[in-house]
Amino acid sequence: MLDNRLKKIAELVSGNGAAADIGTDHAYLAAELVTSGKCSRVIASDVKEGPLIAARNTVERYGVQDKVELVLSDGLENVDLKGVTDIVIAGMGGETIAEIIGNSTADRSDNPRFILQPMTKVDFLRKKLYEYQYEITEEHAVEDKEKIYVIIVAERSAEWSRLTESEALYGFFDDNDETAIKYRRREAERLAKVSSSLMQAGDKCGAQHYSALSQKMESGADITEISEIYRFLDSLYPFSTQESWDNSGLLTENYDMKCSKMILSLDITNKVINEAFEKGAELIISHHPVIFEPRKRITRNDPVFRLIECGIAAVCMHTNLDIAAGGTNGVILQKISEKLDIADVPPQPFEELGGGNSLGWIIELAEEITPKKLAGICKDIFGCKYVRTSKRVRRIKKIAFCSGSGGSMLGLAAEKECGALITGDVKHDVWIDADNLDIAVIDCGHFHTENLVLWELRRVLEERFPRLDIEIAESSTDPCEYV
Repeated sequence: MLDNRLKKIAELVSGNGAAADIGTDHAYLAAELVTSGKCSRVIASDVKEGPLIAARNTVERYGVQDKVELVLSDGLENVDLKGVTDIVIAGMGGETIAEIIGNSTADRSDNPRFILQPMTKVDFLRKKLYEYQYEITEEHAVEDKEKIYVIIVAERSAEWSRLTESEALYGFFDDNDETAIKYRRREAERLAKVSSSLMQAGDKCGAQHYSALSQKMESGADITEISEIYRFLDSLYPFSTQESWDNSGLLTENYDMKCSKMILSLDITNKVINEAFEKGAELIISHHPVIFEPRKRITRNDPVFRLIECGIAAVCMHTNLDIAAGGTNGVILQKISEKLDIADVPPQPFEELGGGNSLGWIIELAEEITPKKLAGICKDIFGCKYVRTSKRVRRIKKIAFCSGSGGSMLGLAAEKECGALITGDVKHDVWIDADNLDIAVIDCGHFHTENLVLWELRRVLEERFPRLDIEIAESSTDPCEYV
């Protein structure tokens, strides 16, 4: 009566109480659980009348209609879960299964086990389960007619934790399960194809990320010394080049100075630290230093306190990242070059710092552009909700830009005969000076002009350490809300 997929699901049902089969279709599983003696009662539900008619025919054919309760229900909405120890949701998309679990207000005080078989978006479902405070206790790969199905057993967890993207893809199979190995190999091939497509489309950061995911899917995650990560970063963005007032470097250590997971963020906030802790990351790499001004006291709400409490190391790369060729301003240069028609003139350093380093760049366009149009392009490049721009109307050809808070560089932009300055955090007096100097200023915000470097940082790290689990923090967000 059952295919391999449903046989495995039936095997995983505990039999300690009643079972609920959500989206039952033909009620084959319900009939099997009763006729085999595993369950004395099964609830079989579906959102449509048609499948329930088919289900009724099945239970009558097997003579178990007195032990199988058929319920018309959207998910768990109308299902009485009292006495239910196992909830089966199989044959739906992972997003739909996650929505059913997340939206359910059904009374399930006994915390029944979920047995889930998603047809798509398995990684999405895994992540959502942990967000709902469930833990995956078992996972199986079952092959049937050349298709491999994933079956997940999840139970309520006493602790909060979150999965990284790589963990959500990799899953929780027994490493000796040959079908699971075959499944992971197929997934690795799929991810490698995505990487190849992204590379052909010119997305180097995305291509490298999917290549690294493919390698982790094939071989699992790795672990390395934080000192090795530090030396690699120092080779690209030398810490010795930071400004004298800066405080970049290894600012906190963890217990054993090793790392298998790291989080990248513009700032190290308590929300970022909590995310790193819940994902099991041993290292956070940020742009802004978590320790900047000298401290005479560290309070409980200080992120430094939380880092030490959680045993998480922090490496901060501030001005050394801003001025490096492939750093913050280098990424902006690349993004602008992709969006604007640049003249056949090499970019010029904005503020020359010696040793081949420059804070920002100056570019010339092949054709002049209006300040308003340039502001719109900047909004797209930096992903801003709003951009502030001066009221200048004269067209622009020569543009200076500097990430972060570069309003103080307006005089230098005027000295170098630039028609526009792109930066963030522009003060009122700078707008007045810009108007007097007839220079267009475009303020894209401190956060937005720097946050985009995280994707390049992940790219170079994944290129060097493809089997480390590297995530851009979901909580690395603009601290401002716009109303």
